[in-house]
Amino acid sequence: MEKFIGTKLRKAREALGHSQASFSRVLGISSEYISLLESGKRTPSFPMLQKIASFLNRDIAYFFQEKPVPPDTFTLLFRAEAVDDRARDELQKFRRYCDDYLRLETVTGRHLELGPLYAPSITPDRMAVEERRRLGLGEEPIRDIFALLEANGCRVLRLPMPEDSKVSGVFIYLEHKEAAFTLVNSGQSLGRQAFSAAHEYCHYLKDRNEGPVIDNPDVFIDEYVELYHPREQFAQMFAARFLMPPSKVREIIEKDFRSQRLTFDQVLYLKRYFGVSTPAMLRTLRNMGYVSRAQFGEYVKLDPDKREKEIFGNVADSNGGGAGLVAGKVEGLLTKIKKRAIPSDRFKLLQVEAARKITRDKKLPKAIQKTLPTAE
Repeated sequence: MEKFIGTKLRKAREALGHSQASFSRVLGISSEYISLLESGKRTPSFPMLQKIASFLNRDIAYFFQEKPVPPDTFTLLFRAEAVDDRARDELQKFRRYCDDYLRLETVTGRHLELGPLYAPSITPDRMAVEERRRLGLGEEPIRDIFALLEANGCRVLRLPMPEDSKVSGVFIYLEHKEAAFTLVNSGQSLGRQAFSAAHEYCHYLKDRNEGPVIDNPDVFIDEYVELYHPREQFAQMFAARFLMPPSKVREIIEKDFRSQRLTFDQVLYLKRYFGVSTPAMLRTLRNMGYVSRAQFGEYVKLDPDKREKEIFGNVADSNGGGAGLVAGKVEGLLTKIKKRAIPSDRFKLLQVEAARKITRDKKLPKAIQKTLPTAE
């Protein structure tokens, strides 16, 4: 049994591209201990096995099954450390949404096709460039990241999570149904939601078969992201380049601003242009050398909403602008949005189409009928 567990551990480690040394570092144990486990010379304690399974995003039963048994995706999701009782209640709503969505697709015959699955060896920069080229986006801002995900096979629900929740976003792939879903915490600012959606889109394109992914808000913070799974660093880099192509950022700055050091007001202009959050824009500009580290430290302490409203008359990140929502909507809209789930436009369209069909076919199952609005 020890050797069997060791073999499973080695295969899972190598699948992630980790050496024994790097794997031991992220787990906080010695590489010698990992070597002993993989050779079958030591038996891990149950808590240690749980820790390893959690990092690998697998159920602990993985280490004991000779033949792989497809795990229930939502069972794994609900067992995650980041999911407390309050978050679990909200994720149950997500599960019902997924079930309803697939029922509606069955009724209408409109099942989404999956997007490509990129090779593990690709870099985040290359993947962002290739995906933009595949979608014909050029270098212009993505005006509706949520619709873009849906159009490319990844269904979206924006759902407010508890204020102290450790859930910023979720990605799941139901392999037996060939269906992918993303949850974005709508309690975040709209710019942050856009970045979260792009982050989850990366998991969809690259980590689809690695089990459900729950993203803690800390993965969006430079100082903390290295503490998480390597795929989170990859997804962060992809999201930044996918939403803010460096060549386009450089073009605007060099043609219009003509400066190697940007003011805070110019940062806000760029943030509105690309439809992202102020911190995300600042990180990109710092990495490109247009904002010094000293400026970055100064700017992150400022109140972007107050200054943005003074200059532009509205706050795009709070009142509906950027990433697919038109700036300048009535103030207070975000507060209302945060209190409710926001199904995708495609989901709503399927509801209407299915409701029309039900008027012609009275034999639809009751489970499906419950998901439908009244036909017009």
